[in-house]
Amino acid sequence: MVRLLSVNVGLPRDVEWQGRTVNTAIWKSPVDGPRMVRRLNIDGDGQADLAGHGGEHRAVFVYQIDSYRYWESHLGRSDFVCGQFGENFTVDGLPDAEVCIGDRYRIGGALFEVTQPRVTCYRLGIRMGVPEMAALLVAHGRPGFYLRVLEEGAVQAGDDVIQTASGKEGMTVSEINALLYKPGHPRDRLKRALAIPALSAGWRSSFEALLLQSGEDGPSTGNAGLTGLSRPGPAWHGFRPFRVLRKAPESDRVMSLELEPTDGKPLADFLPGQFVVLELKPPSAARLLRSYSLSGEPKARHYRVSIKRELHGAASSYVSEELNVGDIVQASAPRGSFTLLPGETPVVMLSAGIGVTPVLSMLHALADEQSKRKTWWLYGARNSREHPFAEEVRGLLRSLPNARSQICYSSPDASDRPGIDFDAHCRLDVATLEKLDFPRDGDFYLCGPSKFMSGLTAGLVRLGVEPSRIHTEMFGAGSSITPGIAASPRRPPHAPEGTAGSGVLVSFARSGLNVRWNLKYHSLLELAEACDVPARWSCRTGVCHTCETGIVSGSVSYEPSPIDAAADGNVLLCCSQPTGDIVIDL
Repeated sequence: MVRLLSVNVGLPRDVEWQGRTVNTAIWKSPVDGPRMVRRLNIDGDGQADLAGHGGEHRAVFVYQIDSYRYWESHLGRSDFVCGQFGENFTVDGLPDAEVCIGDRYRIGGALFEVTQPRVTCYRLGIRMGVPEMAALLVAHGRPGFYLRVLEEGAVQAGDDVIQTASGKEGMTVSEINALLYKPGHPRDRLKRALAIPALSAGWRSSFEALLLQSGEDGPSTGNAGLTGLSRPGPAWHGFRPFRVLRKAPESDRVMSLELEPTDGKPLADFLPGQFVVLELKPPSAARLLRSYSLSGEPKARHYRVSIKRELHGAASSYVSEELNVGDIVQASAPRGSFTLLPGETPVVMLSAGIGVTPVLSMLHALADEQSKRKTWWLYGARNSREHPFAEEVRGLLRSLPNARSQICYSSPDASDRPGIDFDAHCRLDVATLEKLDFPRDGDFYLCGPSKFMSGLTAGLVRLGVEPSRIHTEMFGAGSSITPGIAASPRRPPHAPEGTAGSGVLVSFARSGLNVRWNLKYHSLLELAEACDVPARWSCRTGVCHTCETGIVSGSVSYEPSPIDAAADGNVLLCCSQPTGDIVIDL
């Protein structure tokens, strides 16, 4: 008979870790007597990170005493107590290799349903004193699992665990866990997993992405279930020499460069919305790395980038004043996931200032295919002098049968003509959107200053747009994901404090920072953190792929080896070390 050995609860607390404060509820302690289990929690229990833990489908976490014994032997430990793995229920029985998603169990006065395996999390490593613990759980097939509460009721240690129903498809917790995290994602098993009604929404969307990836033409790399839909790898690795074919002013402060490869070989088509990294070498300064969106036609025989002249901007000043037609620049292959999605849904493009560039390539793509999709073009500038591509956009919109536009000038010149140069004397903001009858069921593409995008994103959600349909692109260093870490003032990227490293050169392209590798860092992620370069991570052990980032040039080694490899052209920051000079898209 399967028994509930211990009921464990704990509330979020702050702990010190690597010089930072982490808020976590990984510490659970046994309680005596009955405890009420409710839809989202056990009385006295809580979760610190509701994005990764908790919620209706992750109300109760279960771990097995047999896995305790396994880890005691594997790790050479004998100090475990109930709640050691952050579980609410410590049970005798219910192995991950036998329990199936959708199985139902009666425990005490409550009824439960198995919904998903454990979510990988670095905080278990803190609790265990074993940093790689999240990876070990996956590699050894002992993740534990979550329960949904179907009927609330009281439970206590000693209660029998009685199975009342079996899950559809009979796929075990271990099988489902391996299907997501480990290499190889067979279509037949993905389809079986998606046929399980009890499977949680997060895991369902991951398997849908994997299934879609497996159906694409040609080979595909990476784990789309963890990173989103996988894109084709870069057309080439590293940098390729391009000649400046043409320089063209687009407005008072925007200059376009048309670039052609010096080897005369055809260019690969890029996806509308993607960018390239340019390596510029001013004679009076060190090399400059900058990311620029491709603003022209995706199928053109040359690439066009359009660069805004920034006050004290080293790269934009060099392009404007010193770079000449015929000069050579180095360019990466097109990359980036801010791309136009195929289909028939309406397209709404919102941009301001130089944020026009990636959505302009999307507009070119729609015009090239003579799309009949409903297309909305919403753009904000100060006036006509600061309005690049005005005539080009008007021509593209005229070629689309279902296109509408709204041009907003916040400070029009006396010579700017209402109804011709612009449509409204205002900013492109939420108040403007509220007056427009745009389709709420479309896909929305936003690019511009950070406040512009955050304000419009929140406003679109309030106006009824699904958050998953809002796609944003940010120039420069992006936002961080640092789950559980207490907020602190954000510093601009800088060289690490202390003695400079003497190793290979690590360049953070978006941050414009070049630093030498130091062996005191265990990973590129640790170096990025030491430089205050914004990075995204969760497990820190090569499992979850949250830290997966583009590698523009160079190569890495891995220690520890990731559970599943990154996609072509990407790197897992949390467990990688550079093997030579390297450029990273951070």
